[in-house]
Amino acid sequence: MSTAGQVRYAAEWLELREPADARARSGELLAPLTAHLAQAPSATGRTVVHDLGCGTGSMGRWLAARLPGPQHWVLHDRDPELLRLAAAGMPDTAADGSPVTVRTRQGDITQLRAADLDGASLVTASALLDLLTADEVDAFAAACVRARCPALLALSVVGRVGLDPADPLDTELTAAFNAHQRRVHGNRRLLGPDAADAAARVFRRRGAKVWSRPSPWRLGAGQEALLSRWLTEWVAAAVEQQPELGPRADAYLRRRSRSCAAGRLRAVVHHGDLLALPAAPGGTPV
Repeated sequence: MSTAGQVRYAAEWLELREPADARARSGELLAPLTAHLAQAPSATGRTVVHDLGCGTGSMGRWLAARLPGPQHWVLHDRDPELLRLAAAGMPDTAADGSPVTVRTRQGDITQLRAADLDGASLVTASALLDLLTADEVDAFAAACVRARCPALLALSVVGRVGLDPADPLDTELTAAFNAHQRRVHGNRRLLGPDAADAAARVFRRRGAKVWSRPSPWRLGAGQEALLSRWLTEWVAAAVEQQPELGPRADAYLRRRSRSCAAGRLRAVVHHGDLLALPAAPGGTPV
C-alpha cells in the first residue's frame, strides 16, 4: 500500500511534469486515432477511454479536450487518492463541447485482461510502458487486440538524454540510469528504455498497425524547478544502480545544479509515443 507521504510526493511530481508532458506528447498521432474512432463508433454513441495508471489524470486533461464527441473515461490506478485527484481534474467537455463523464477503477493494471476492456473504444497510458516487464507488455498488447481496442501509449523513456553544456560524466550516468530502468524489481525485470520498441513489436506481431513518434521533453530557462527535480532523481537512480559513481556524481550534481539555478543548463530527455490500431476481422487495421 502507498503511504500518504508517497502519494503526496507522487502527486507533486506529476503536477510538476504535466506542462512538459503536454508539450511533448505527439499531436501527429491524433489524426489516425480520430479517423479510426470515427470509422469504428461505439455502440453506446460515446467514446469509452480506459486510462491505465492515470496518476493525477494528466493524459485525460490533455486528450479529452482534443477528441470530438461524447466521452466516458475509466481511470485506472492502484492508489485511491490519485484516482480522486484525477477524477476531480478531468475536463467536462470534449473538443466540440460534447460531455465528458468519468468513473474510477482501483486495481493492478499488470493484471489487465481483455474482459476488463469490454466496450472500450481506446486504451491510453502515459509514462507506463517502461515500468512493465516483457511478459506484461505482451499480455497488455494481447488484451487490447482481443478486445479490438486501439492503444495510445505516450512518454515512454527511450534511454537518451542530451545535456548542454556537456559534461564528461554524462555518458556514465546515462548508462547507469538505463541499467537502473532495466533492473529486477521483486521478481520482475523491467523493460525500461526497451519498452517502446518491445511494445511496437508485440502489437505488430498480433496484427495491429503501429505508429511511433518522438515525444522529448525540452527543458531549459524558465523550467528550473522541473529540470532540477529531474536531474536530482536521474543522478540518484544512476548512483543507486552503480554506487561507485557516488563521489563523482555528488560533485556533478553540484555543478549541474548551479548551472540550472543560473538558467544556463538545457536538457532534452527523449521519450517515445506509440499508437496501435487493431486489425479488422479480415486482417486490415480499421
